[in-house]
Amino acid sequence: MGLGHIPNKRILTEGEPIRSVSQSHPAVTGTHSSARLSVAVVFFIHGLLVSNWLARIPAVQADLRLGSGPRLLVRFGSARVTTWSSFGLCAVLALPALARSAAALAAALVLYGALAGAMDVAMNTQAVDVERAYRRPVMVAFHALFSFGGMTGAAMGGMAAARGLAPLPHLLAVGALLAVATLFATRRLLPDDPEALAKAPQFSLAAIRPLVPLGVIAFCILLGEGAMADWGAVYLTGYTSQGAAATGYAVFSLTMAAGRLAGDWLRLRIGSVNLVRLGGAIAAAGLGAGLAVGGVAATLLGFACAGAGFSTIFPITLSAAGHKVASQTGVAAVTGIGYLAFLAGPPAIGLLADAVTLRVALGLTVILSAIAALLAGSVRDADAELGMSSVAADHGH
Repeated sequence: MGLGHIPNKRILTEGEPIRSVSQSHPAVTGTHSSARLSVAVVFFIHGLLVSNWLARIPAVQADLRLGSGPRLLVRFGSARVTTWSSFGLCAVLALPALARSAAALAAALVLYGALAGAMDVAMNTQAVDVERAYRRPVMVAFHALFSFGGMTGAAMGGMAAARGLAPLPHLLAVGALLAVATLFATRRLLPDDPEALAKAPQFSLAAIRPLVPLGVIAFCILLGEGAMADWGAVYLTGYTSQGAAATGYAVFSLTMAAGRLAGDWLRLRIGSVNLVRLGGAIAAAGLGAGLAVGGVAATLLGFACAGAGFSTIFPITLSAAGHKVASQTGVAAVTGIGYLAFLAGPPAIGLLADAVTLRVALGLTVILSAIAALLAGSVRDADAELGMSSVAADHGH
């Protein structure tokens, strides 16, 4: 199946067995609800795996005295890669804690990052396929579970650190527990079409061009998320204590999670185009005003607006990418662009802050949020195959 081809799908009735979107053979693996539950649990597991490790970075860093997969998906399919990468990430979760040198830690983190990236792309591809089978929005809710998994994992990591539990036994226990959960969670994933996997995707410029606006949106939003995660607390220390400043990212995370809980409900009522446009505008206006006014209260309100505004944009962008072209290649391309921004954005903000001020540097996030709002029309495909074409037509043109 080429990059630009998506087969036509009929509407499935509730309870009818479903298969992967790309499948043309009759094999089935479960009902709508079981497939949706499987993907939901995988998203929650991913949040737990990532956040438990992030919570123990300071301890590993102190021990070492350190200073401050799309091709797989195309080759093997999203179901296999989701399963393999989930088990793999559970297996290597404790590996960084075993490192006894900077070089060993770097090698462990490369492996960890590769598996986390593969799992991220594969589970989002599964989510796009489940959403298409459901014929109604469910994508944002999956990302809500990732957010809550992240919060839960961060709390687990914090409790382990507070009780003096070393990173190695903590991460080994979490990895083993989540491996068992993965065993059950991945049993009902949608199978992949062998015929589609046998055909190499066409990565021509003409085929990829439709994804460019979506990639820009992903870049803008994930750079903003990275900036909030890495610089939000630092900025707030200019107005309050370090302990109190930590509430900045907590507020951002909570409003993002809340926005994701309501995201699919809002998509049904106002359409994806309007929701992305509204989210970008809320983030730009709220964060911009908070930075302009200054002070703890205004800044926290600005961070809350950024979390709420960002909450639905990236999931909807992935949904649009998966519906615009073959799901595995669309999701992989947009995710790769977005996470490049997530990794490169915070250092760029830091360099800009050195040249001007951190307040001005964070203003870049305001500009990027506005750009995402302006490009909202490009997510129209997120609604096109979900029985929402009338909503998209009414609000998207």
